[in-house]
Amino acid sequence: MLRLAIPVVIAEIGWISMGIVDTVIVGPLGPAAIGAVGTGSIIYFGVVVFGMGMLLALDTFVAQGFGAGRIDECHRWLFAGTQLALVLSAILVIFAIIGLTFLDRAGIHPDVAVLLEPYLEASLWSVPPLLLYFVFRRYLQAMNAVRPVMIALVTANIVNAVGNWVLVYGHWGFPALGVVGSAYATLGARIYLAAMLFYAIWQRERRQPSGLHDVPYRIDQVRMWAIAKLGWPAAVQLTLEVGVFATVSAMAATIAPVAVAANQVVLNIVSFFFMVPLGISSAAAVRVGQAVGRRDAHGVRLAGWAALGITVAFALGMSVTYVTVPGPLLRLFTDDAAVLHIAATLLLICALFQPFDGAQVVATGALRGLGDTTTPMLLNLGAHWFLGLPIAYWLCFVRGWGVSGLWVGLTTGLVLIGATLIGVWHVRSSRV
Repeated sequence: MLRLAIPVVIAEIGWISMGIVDTVIVGPLGPAAIGAVGTGSIIYFGVVVFGMGMLLALDTFVAQGFGAGRIDECHRWLFAGTQLALVLSAILVIFAIIGLTFLDRAGIHPDVAVLLEPYLEASLWSVPPLLLYFVFRRYLQAMNAVRPVMIALVTANIVNAVGNWVLVYGHWGFPALGVVGSAYATLGARIYLAAMLFYAIWQRERRQPSGLHDVPYRIDQVRMWAIAKLGWPAAVQLTLEVGVFATVSAMAATIAPVAVAANQVVLNIVSFFFMVPLGISSAAAVRVGQAVGRRDAHGVRLAGWAALGITVAFALGMSVTYVTVPGPLLRLFTDDAAVLHIAATLLLICALFQPFDGAQVVATGALRGLGDTTTPMLLNLGAHWFLGLPIAYWLCFVRGWGVSGLWVGLTTGLVLIGATLIGVWHVRSSRV
């Protein structure tokens, strides 16, 4: 599990680091630039997250095919996933372009809005390469080829950082494009990611021919529909989970500037360390799917419980860190005493849900390996939106707990989801 998971975890950290680099490099341009890049990144992710979630179904199909020794099936799922990614790209971009026409009604500060629109227009060009990268990544991971994914993301961070430095400030003879230059740098990095993984697939086939070139070049509607059918609950689940944190951030923005700052600092810290269980979740989906493919019921349970055990151990370690030494983490972002005080309280709350949050994302991956994407979706809908969010609102605005009340509400939902999904995994894996 660790051999498969560690490179994927590094890749996930590389993924989130690109957004941090963008924000840091445009920082000297002023608060409006930071706001445009930060807000633009959130909106962009809101556009592509559904497509990414839909393509998570490839974990199940490719891993089960690989486990069954049907490499030809893995290739066919790769082709079908590529076709679906192109279709999804067109649909998502069209919806995003329509959405841009309503941007001026969103109440965004004029100084930010004037930079945000061109940033988003440039960013939309990167939807197709990003979804293609996602397909290539699921294919390689499901066949245990995780090293190319790690190398691609680590080096893409270098491409992104250099591209930002060149295009934002106009080095090496290029014009200084400001915020738009950051979007073009990220576009270049995403094209690089897709190209690197395509090259890795080509090289893998050249070294060990497995019939990839024999797959017929035709539209595979049956497999595309199968991916969409299994993938849409995962897409909805991912959208619901991202959406609830975005909603809480929007609610925090109505309280006070220090509350917004504390919320954002803690969200950055928690999101960064969340990449570890997220990477293990991908590894769990692959190893469970492979065990299903080779009809190894004992291997299915071992893979899922190994992933859960590793994740909960890591999460408990992070909980202890949040409680005992929050200062060094928080001071990476700010020295403001008021913000530090609130953020330290929020980290104490985060310490409570950390093991459950890690367990829920890994159990979701393990269940995806079994082919169950509906249960996590329904749990996220019920626990987050019908329980956690109302509690968050009540504690924050009715009981007067402020931003701490928002995070207590989030904690309630995450504890329920994590505990329930562990039980669901136990029952479902026992029936394989």
